[in-house]
Amino acid sequence: MSGATVFRLPDLGEGLTEAEILEWKVSVGDTVATDQIIVEVETAKAAVDVPVPMAGTVAELFAEAGTVVDVGSPLISIAARDAAAERYREEERAGSGNVLVGYGTTGTRRSRRRAARPTPASPAPAQPAPAQPAAPSHDEAPRVISPVVRRLAKDNGVDVAALTPTGPGGVILRRDVERAIGAAAPAPEPRQDETGVVRVPLKGVRRTMADKLSRSRREIPDATTWVDVDATRLVKLKKKIQRADPDANVGMLALFAGICVAGLRRFPELNAYVDTERQEIVQVPHVHLGFAAQTGRGLVVPVVRDAHLMTVTELAAALRARTQEAREGRLSPADLTGGTFTLNNYGVFGVDGSTPIINHPEAAMLGVGRITDRPWAVKGKVRLRKVTQLSFTFDHRVCDGGVAGGFLRFVADCVEHPETLVSHR
Repeated sequence: MSGATVFRLPDLGEGLTEAEILEWKVSVGDTVATDQIIVEVETAKAAVDVPVPMAGTVAELFAEAGTVVDVGSPLISIAARDAAAERYREEERAGSGNVLVGYGTTGTRRSRRRAARPTPASPAPAQPAPAQPAAPSHDEAPRVISPVVRRLAKDNGVDVAALTPTGPGGVILRRDVERAIGAAAPAPEPRQDETGVVRVPLKGVRRTMADKLSRSRREIPDATTWVDVDATRLVKLKKKIQRADPDANVGMLALFAGICVAGLRRFPELNAYVDTERQEIVQVPHVHLGFAAQTGRGLVVPVVRDAHLMTVTELAAALRARTQEAREGRLSPADLTGGTFTLNNYGVFGVDGSTPIINHPEAAMLGVGRITDRPWAVKGKVRLRKVTQLSFTFDHRVCDGGVAGGFLRFVADCVEHPETLVSHR
């Protein structure tokens, strides 16, 4: 139909490339409003209601129920009655339309309820999905493209019209919504029902982490090994570095980060992830080091990119910067994704050991307990030493106990003799 605007299947998040049409909510000739749900689709993850970002009359439906449609393929055309269609076309020309992550279009395929394929895990940073820019007036309907971003904003009470867009063409991206969530109240407000039961909403950062940790437990066959180590020399090295350069502010976390990077050079099998779709173990050449950080909004895992290229001093500065950003709610989604290995210093909570959950889709995590004075055998005599427990959780699909034990023993040896490994400049 002349003058009609084609609305394409948007990116539905999680790296999904296609969806099956379950049920059309509209027919040709129907009048639709902006943000009206027009179709229900099913992905490999869940059923999703898809809204339309413009008002007008339905001109054509491009696929029947039961058809599998690729992300970016034509879904419906609307003869728009307002300016929304032109804004939608401008958004696509700006590179932020429905083909949101570069999948392109390959046509539609017939399929009735095909078995869901697993989504490939990837340590590469997830590209943010666009939502809508702030509407300058009540006459201009907001541009809404991704149902994922729409739901994210709605579930967390974010007014997208009040956000400052950072995407091309003035588009509000997912990171804009998530920053708004991070800048909100430190934690969801609990409520108490009439029976005295306290209920805390699982939303925002907590919900994101809960989903990720649950997925890790479902998909990764993990195992944990641990060892007690004498960290006396590592503690002395930290003090020596501080005396030599007080401005460097190198702490224990930075020293353990440097040791982890060295360990991954020795055992690259662990700097990897499992591609479940291709049934491959993928080893990556760079180390993007994640570390667990507790904030007022819950647990987050910021990522220091290219940690393998940094000195201990540079690692310390990067860790401090990420920690501060996490506490202030200034981390973008890119700062929280793409890690290849995670370091968890749970010793700051005064505990000795733990069996941490792997940060999906990574293959391993090193945990460090508190450093305490304990009797320790040194050259045939019992002395008081600074001792800590290291725990190492790994994906048993990626390696066996020999590799995991080798890595942990290497780390332990570096902790006990750090002067042979850790350099400072």
